[in-house]
Amino acid sequence: MADVVDLICYPIKGCAGTSVGDALLTPAGLQHDRSFMVISEDGVYRTQRRHPRLALVRPTVSADGSRLTLDSTDTTSGHGKVRLDVTTSAPRRDVDLFGATFQGIDQGDEVAAWLSEFLGTPSRLVRVPPEHDRIADGLTPGPSGYADSSAVHLLSRSSLTLLNRRMVEQGTPPLPMNRFRPNIVVDSGSGQGRGHGSDSGDWAAVPHTEDRARRISIGGAELGYAKLAVRCAVTLVDQAAGVRQKREPLRTLASYRRAASGGVVFGAKFSVVRPGKLSVGDEVIVHEWGDAEL
Repeated sequence: MADVVDLICYPIKGCAGTSVGDALLTPAGLQHDRSFMVISEDGVYRTQRRHPRLALVRPTVSADGSRLTLDSTDTTSGHGKVRLDVTTSAPRRDVDLFGATFQGIDQGDEVAAWLSEFLGTPSRLVRVPPEHDRIADGLTPGPSGYADSSAVHLLSRSSLTLLNRRMVEQGTPPLPMNRFRPNIVVDSGSGQGRGHGSDSGDWAAVPHTEDRARRISIGGAELGYAKLAVRCAVTLVDQAAGVRQKREPLRTLASYRRAASGGVVFGAKFSVVRPGKLSVGDEVIVHEWGDAEL
């Protein structure tokens, strides 16, 4: 079996995440996850790929989503907090996410000025409109906000342990889980496992077993496998320093986690089949298994 050991929400795409003890899983992922996005003045999305200092922006959203506070984890920056009332009624504007056009609700000049100064480039903040109808592709398609693709990213501690062991063997320091920005982190539990063969017992103790999970229930929610998580340059960014490193972990991952399509993969993406409440400590039950797409 496996248990949830961490739940992480990222209210603003590319910015710091917040660990929570429990969360509502909506059709588009954890409540408020990637519901905001930083854009250029002409509407193009910003991520840590080009703006690693986004990792130092710490957003906090109220439970009902009506208030947003931005702070910085960089204590030397001299930036204070900016607080805003979230608007969903302002005019919509076009935003570009990986070349596709969606709509965003601009959150005003005050937060735009704060972000522009912090990032050193003109920037604005938009929110997903209530009528947002993006459907991410994959084996199980599903709604998604401003996430890269599917709504939920799940990763096991055993997968990270294997990566870190390989890195240490090469003389490279291990990395924390936050390099991979998962929503749900699972670890082997204490109960009786389900399934057969290598799926019996503590399945989460076996690295990358999450690749083969096709239908999962956690708490009152159900998830359907969409695709493997293809990793990009965001994994090179030190989340505590907001600085991009040179090679790791992509170099090590490429030596044993290259998919047939050519991408480097680590972790799995899921769509929400049934919304519900999730909590740290919940059992992760796999109802259906498949073959890994490597």
